Amino acid sequence: MTVKPVFRYDMTIEEIGGAGNQYIESVWKTLYDSMLDELTIAFREIEDAAYGRYLDQLMPALFDSLEDAGFEATEPLKENDFVIGKCLLFRNSLEKWGTEENRSRIFWNVIRSKNSQQPIGTLLTEIPHSHLKFDIPMAPVLYSLKECERDQIVRGIRRIKE
Repeated sequence: MTVKPVFRYDMTIEEIGGAGNQYIESVWKTLYDSMLDELTIAFREIEDAAYGRYLDQLMPALFDSLEDAGFEATEPLKENDFVIGKCLLFRNSLEKWGTEENRSRIFWNVIRSKNSQQPIGTLLTEIPHSHLKFDIPMAPVLYSLKECERDQIVRGIRRIKE
C-alpha cells in the first residue's frame, strides 16, 4: 500500500506542513533503508546528487497530493533549473548549517491556490545529510511560513535555523 499525505483545499499553510510531516515521518526511514545500498554506491560517483535520487522517491507523493487538493507548488522553470523530488528547485534552496557530517539544505515552495493563484504561504523542506558518505541522520522536516517573497522567505529560514 502506498502512503500518501491527505490535503484539503481549505487547509492553511501550517496544516499542510503538519500533514506533510506526518507523511514524511511514516515513510522516510523505510524508503531510506530500502535505498541505502544503492545510494551508498551512487554517492561515491555522484556525491550530493544521490540525495536527489532519494528525494525523487520521497517527495512526489506529497506534491501530487497537494495538486489533487487544489494547490500549486511549482513556478515557471528557467533554462538552467535543476529540479528534484518533482517540485524542489535548487535555486530556491539554502545550505548553510551544520557540520560536513550533518549538513542542512532547505528548499522552499510558495504554495498557491490553483483557483485564485493567491499564495497561501511557503512550505520549507529541510533535508539533513552528510557530505562525507550517504547518510540522512534524521527525518526530513517541513516548516511553514506565511511569507511568500524571496527575501522574506530567506529571513524566515534564518529565523528557524539560527
